[in-house]
Amino acid sequence: MEILQYSLRKVVAGIPLVLGVTLISFLLIVYFGPDQTYELLGKNPTAEEIAEVRTQLGYDQPFVGRYLQYLREIVTLDFGSSQSTDEQISSILARTIPVSLALSLPGFILGNLLGIMLALVAAAFRGRWPDKMIMGLAAVGMSVSFLIAIIGFQILLSSSDGLDLFPVRGWDTSSFTDYLRYVTVPTLATIFVALGYNTRFYRAVVVEEMSRDHVRTARAFGIPPAQLFYRNILKNCMIPIVTRVVFSIPLIVISGSLLLESYFGIPGIGKVTYDAIVTGDQPVLKAVVALTAILFVVAQLLTDICYRMVDPRVSLK
Repeated sequence: MEILQYSLRKVVAGIPLVLGVTLISFLLIVYFGPDQTYELLGKNPTAEEIAEVRTQLGYDQPFVGRYLQYLREIVTLDFGSSQSTDEQISSILARTIPVSLALSLPGFILGNLLGIMLALVAAAFRGRWPDKMIMGLAAVGMSVSFLIAIIGFQILLSSSDGLDLFPVRGWDTSSFTDYLRYVTVPTLATIFVALGYNTRFYRAVVVEEMSRDHVRTARAFGIPPAQLFYRNILKNCMIPIVTRVVFSIPLIVISGSLLLESYFGIPGIGKVTYDAIVTGDQPVLKAVVALTAILFVVAQLLTDICYRMVDPRVSLK
């Protein structure tokens, strides 16, 4: 009951955030974004043809009316059809979001788990060669561009000049083996880049926790190192870890990996978003921005609930 009441309060509190994000995005996309009028018309259109197309696209409606219509679309989750393909946006999202999840989740999960493990090792040997080596490799990963990492892994694992083990482009999940073949290179590139940022962040959190009085006391009483790191350090680091992980989920669910999907030709929501930006497909862009804002509110709610789960001292008020 307490969680339900708290959830309702957080949802209500998140409404101004959604309204603010949608208003700003509406201004940027609709009033300062690309105008499809002349893309849909041929050369030298007449004034009547221009007016007809603008009416069909809804460009002739007043600002307030268009924004209220946008809010109705968010509430009903009915964003109409794509201006480029005429496909229902709900169908586009249902078709592409699972692809983005299947593409991004392995790298996201492994990147965070490996980051936590390496951070614990680095913190345990703080100031010594394992710590310096891990932090040096993390700095290298952070300094390499994501695009360079993608190209490097593709040349190494997918080209005839390398091992030629995995497909260069495309996406196929007809079997688990095919899925592994297509997801391996994007996952390795994601882990390579994300691992540096994750390791440095988690190491900073662990090192800060290691300086607490209760950790020094437990170490003075002879608590074994493994038990010390698990019970006294890692458990107390869960709040910043949960915050980082949960607030990354909306970007994975909605935005997908725009660069990965565009580069490898993977038909996920990131590729759809990129195509919508290029073509000026406003309905698709509005749907992606609105759902991302909603998911951030949901992520904020889940984060607070997870705080209570990992630390019973946290009160949901």
